[in-house]
Amino acid sequence: MEFDPDLIIPDKTRCIADGAVAPYRNPMDGFRGQYLATVAKHFGFSVMTPIKDLTEEQYNALMYGSNEKMHFSMSTRNGDAQWSHNGEWEGLLPQTARLYSQTKSEWRKREMEGYMRVFDCPACKGKRLKDKILAVRINGKSIIDVTDLSVSGGLAFFDGLKLTDKEAEISRQIIKEIRGRLAFLEKVGLSYLTLSRNAGTLSGGEAQRIRLATQIGTNLMGVLYVLDEPSIGLHQRDNRKLIESLQTLRDLGNTVIVVEHDEDMIRSADHVIDIGPGAGMHGGEVIAEGNPKQIEKNKKSLTGQYLAGTKSIAVPATRRKAGKFITVKGCRENNLKKIDAKFPIGLLTVVTGVSGSGKSTLVYETLYKGMMQIINRSREQVGKHDKIVFDADIDKVIVIDQSPIGRTPRSNPATYTKLFDEIRTVFAGTKEAKMRGYTPGRFSFNIRGGRCEACEGDGLIRIEMNFLPDVYIECEECKGKRYNRETLEVQYKGKSIADVLDMSVEEALNLFENIPSIRSKLEMLSRVGLDYIKLGQSSTTLSGGEAQRIKLTRELAKRATGRTLYLLDEPTTGLHFDDTKKLIKVLDDLVEKGNTVIVIEHNLDVIKSADYIIDIGPEGGDAGGKIVACGTPEKVASVPGSYTGQFLKEMLGRKSPAPS
Repeated sequence: MEFDPDLIIPDKTRCIADGAVAPYRNPMDGFRGQYLATVAKHFGFSVMTPIKDLTEEQYNALMYGSNEKMHFSMSTRNGDAQWSHNGEWEGLLPQTARLYSQTKSEWRKREMEGYMRVFDCPACKGKRLKDKILAVRINGKSIIDVTDLSVSGGLAFFDGLKLTDKEAEISRQIIKEIRGRLAFLEKVGLSYLTLSRNAGTLSGGEAQRIRLATQIGTNLMGVLYVLDEPSIGLHQRDNRKLIESLQTLRDLGNTVIVVEHDEDMIRSADHVIDIGPGAGMHGGEVIAEGNPKQIEKNKKSLTGQYLAGTKSIAVPATRRKAGKFITVKGCRENNLKKIDAKFPIGLLTVVTGVSGSGKSTLVYETLYKGMMQIINRSREQVGKHDKIVFDADIDKVIVIDQSPIGRTPRSNPATYTKLFDEIRTVFAGTKEAKMRGYTPGRFSFNIRGGRCEACEGDGLIRIEMNFLPDVYIECEECKGKRYNRETLEVQYKGKSIADVLDMSVEEALNLFENIPSIRSKLEMLSRVGLDYIKLGQSSTTLSGGEAQRIKLTRELAKRATGRTLYLLDEPTTGLHFDDTKKLIKVLDDLVEKGNTVIVIEHNLDVIKSADYIIDIGPEGGDAGGKIVACGTPEKVASVPGSYTGQFLKEMLGRKSPAPS
């Protein structure tokens, strides 16, 4: 990690007086501002000169320092004290590095690390190995050259090896193993992955498919395999390969159980078990079981109704028209081929493409980080591009991802959506609470007073297990209720604050139906299909899809400015057909308020519901990174070179198409 000049001065259009030097909190306040004024004067510019207008010599002197002698004169703000000296200017970058090494404050160190970036090691150029090891080559490639290839590139390399008879005999078994393992990875739709890819950068679906490829390679029999949503992040084209891989495992003599919502996967199953009929307290029963055809015929099965077509997600009757755009020019990060991407403002845009085609690089690494730098002056490193221009005002950019809403049992849907603030106010307003002098703070499990002190409001006691994960057990004092006896004696309509936290959204709606501020937030949760979750449910027990939908409700509850850009990645993960229908309605509501919504998605129901599609590809990895098609779903469906278009054409053909 080293300090990066582009993070120390992130915005070159600003001048020193306007805060161009990011590590300086107050640009012209104090001796540092006076120091820079002297440096500027010595090198022939001023603190009012935009950084982009400096000559190379002036910029280098400012950033890296100079050994030329200068006369520095400084005074306090009120002019009471003055002092001066002759010396050299050390430079912004060496100065920041020195301050980082000298500070004893961990907080200050973490703050200054925001101006650092990970660079390749100058000795090995990021190759990790010594020159002596890299000198060993096969067909002109070192071991690092080979591991830097994609799975498909690795297969091509080992298929094209030119070996002598002796070398071929020695390596025959090894190369057979290597080819076999690479072939398995390609078979589960991971041909675009680089062999040396850091495991921490893999999505959950990619990691699961790598483990699946490992299992296929073992050729074991009599094994029970259990998979949870293996189709996450997979394009419809690659989904077929995944299904064939699972069928291969079955044909070897294994039992494969898959928790899945993907229609193709369900239709390919030998036996389907449909759980329901609803979620939470309304679920937990086996509604239907049998082969897919039998599920279709079962009128009680919601899944069956969607498979049979009696229920469906309709194609929108009209498409909103694109008028103004956010244009990202010259995108060339990772595998992007210097593309210009236009995202319509005020529309629902879906970015599609096969796995590894460059969707996340375009939307998150380039568009999101670039917009954050423009709007919030963020210091995050932006993907390589020329510039971002937009035709209308965007006041904020919000990512609604599937990361947890909190990382401790203390965090829950009620606290995250600010619903709990309103509920505590209601309890503080009861006659009993007023008589006792209780304020809303009394009903918080985060502060002393009303909470159970034995568990400090957790309801659980953590037991450290040394070499094993920590174990949580119910608090014996409060029996998991989080509060002390006095607090629990205050009730609203016969329910204590602990009873309310244990309620589902649906139950709470009945209890608070006459309190608009609470009812509106609960209705939002209900609209996104979360009637069944409990208000006090620990955030650590929520799935990624549930966490994402809770974040959506928080955004919907805010007063709309109509100028917000929302970014979502695979929001249908873990969603049933019926929940997907609700999600599309929520996304439409955000757009109807004037906002811009951009979604990375493979689900064809979401894709066909978009106003505008940007299809990246045509393949993954090096063979991707181009815009294959863009426009309305009908327009993309007419492009022969688009894999998404081919599947979309088939889907739109089943329904009456919307006008383009």
